Amino acid sequence: MFNSRLSQVGRMVKQLTRAGQFTSVTRAEYLQSPYNCYPWPVKHRPFSTTAADNSHEEGNEEKEGISVTFVDKYGEEKEIKVPIGMSMLEAAHQNDIELEGACEGSLACSTCHVIVMDVDYYNKLEEPLDEENDMLDLAFGLTETSRLGCQVIAKPELDGIRLALPAATRNFAVDGYVPKPH
Repeated sequence: MFNSRLSQVGRMVKQLTRAGQFTSVTRAEYLQSPYNCYPWPVKHRPFSTTAADNSHEEGNEEKEGISVTFVDKYGEEKEIKVPIGMSMLEAAHQNDIELEGACEGSLACSTCHVIVMDVDYYNKLEEPLDEENDMLDLAFGLTETSRLGCQVIAKPELDGIRLALPAATRNFAVDGYVPKPH
């Protein structure tokens, strides 16, 4: 499994590296390769190997990003800057915020479940995919404004969003329970 992942990352790096510079690749381009492992379509969102790989260019909005506040299960708040285009799961990991993300953002678990604390911000998000809704059904403490952190992507209109982390997560791979496919 590790060697498979490593070779997959190697192919992705080759694709990203051109003349010694990193370039953005859409998920669609990556998923169209014969090496992808997702059995369902994934929304086309740009991603990169670094938070802001072109931040050296002047006028690049990614270097500033948006303000996001994470509220943990004890009510403690941590405000961070998130580059435009980055998922909240990636941002949490880069800022030592305890948001598990066991499936690494592949829409195969609910461990990056977050709760959007303001319905106005929730309404600014794109509609969740069916796959996200299926995973949210398995989440601990589901609410009307629940989303998966891997699917909440930073964009300018989300500046100031507040995300609550549930008191617990359900990691079926650890718990030993694997839901049967429909």
